Amino acid sequence: MLCNLCEVIIMVHIAWAKIGLFAGGVLFGTAGVKLLSSRDAKSCYTHATAAVLRAKDSVMETVTCVRENCGDILADARDINAQRAAAQEDAVIEDAWEEDAETDIPDAAPESE
Repeated sequence: MLCNLCEVIIMVHIAWAKIGLFAGGVLFGTAGVKLLSSRDAKSCYTHATAAVLRAKDSVMETVTCVRENCGDILADARDINAQRAAAQEDAVIEDAWEEDAETDIPDAAPESE
């Protein structure tokens, strides 16, 4: 019997603890809503949002600068590759011309018998 009484007391204590937690949560939530909807809180939110928008503008300026620099780098890289390709093509043409010149030159003097 004593064991059953202890179980009942523990269950009642747990039930009251849960009810107390629920009531505390409702009270805290209500106070929080009042606090968050106050004029001072709205002013704080407005200033924070304005700061975020200023930061966004600053970041976008930086991004634009980086994009412009990347465009310049890409254009320079394409110019370098075009110059290398032209130099390589000239070297191939020069090598081919030298090979043709060597085959077109007759030997010094034909041997006569």
